[in-house]
Amino acid sequence: MSVFADVQAVLCDMDGVLVHGSQIIPGAPEFLARLRASGRRFLVLTNNSIYTTRDLQARLARTGLELAPEEIYTSALATAQFLDTQRPNGTAFVIGETGLTTALYEVGYTQTEHEPDYVVIGETMSYSFERITQAVRLVAAGARLIGTNPDVSGPSERGLVPACGAVVALIQAATGAQAYFVGKPNPVMMRTALRTIDAHAVEAMMIGDRMDTDIIGGTEAGMRTALVLSGVMNRGDAERYPYRPSAIIDSVADLFN
Repeated sequence: MSVFADVQAVLCDMDGVLVHGSQIIPGAPEFLARLRASGRRFLVLTNNSIYTTRDLQARLARTGLELAPEEIYTSALATAQFLDTQRPNGTAFVIGETGLTTALYEVGYTQTEHEPDYVVIGETMSYSFERITQAVRLVAAGARLIGTNPDVSGPSERGLVPACGAVVALIQAATGAQAYFVGKPNPVMMRTALRTIDAHAVEAMMIGDRMDTDIIGGTEAGMRTALVLSGVMNRGDAERYPYRPSAIIDSVADLFN
């Protein structure tokens, strides 16, 4: 495919592109194998901040998809790296799981409930009203509000569950503060991911299944983009947006055809 011929680096969304829940999307393992064989640098991106990359590796391996931890990049990692550039060795009050707390620890952040520099919100298995109330009070007292991603809901086996964006919206409403979201569609996550693999936007492509996160984020980061139809959108959906992907394909299997 000509749009992919001179691409040297790839950022690739995970859910809807490589897997659907616990099911591998046909052609995904072969796509990853061809990326490796061709020498193209790549990262698999996810807005999910719950898991560490090693946790995600194990979860994906159970589906039959083999990825190394260093081939995965989460919104938790992007958030930690962003905060490290803004206020190195800072402090944070965190609502989230090990994916987020570990990422912050590894860049030298101290987690505290006393006058933190930031209140950082990610996904968690169980949101605590007490912790959210504590976050509201800390933000009202001057802590800066950060969200790992703006997603307001996410899937679960029982149906939709509230996600990071919904909890941040509550804190914003209660305090009047404005949050900054690091994950997709913020091009900050794309650019940080590119730096992680020592790549430049002009030589890279973002592959995703959503126009409102993957494609706009890749476009604003200066990358070429490919919308796959193996996820949540179809060609008609894509036409409703004022920006367009560089290519629309059925699945990642088509990129090497």
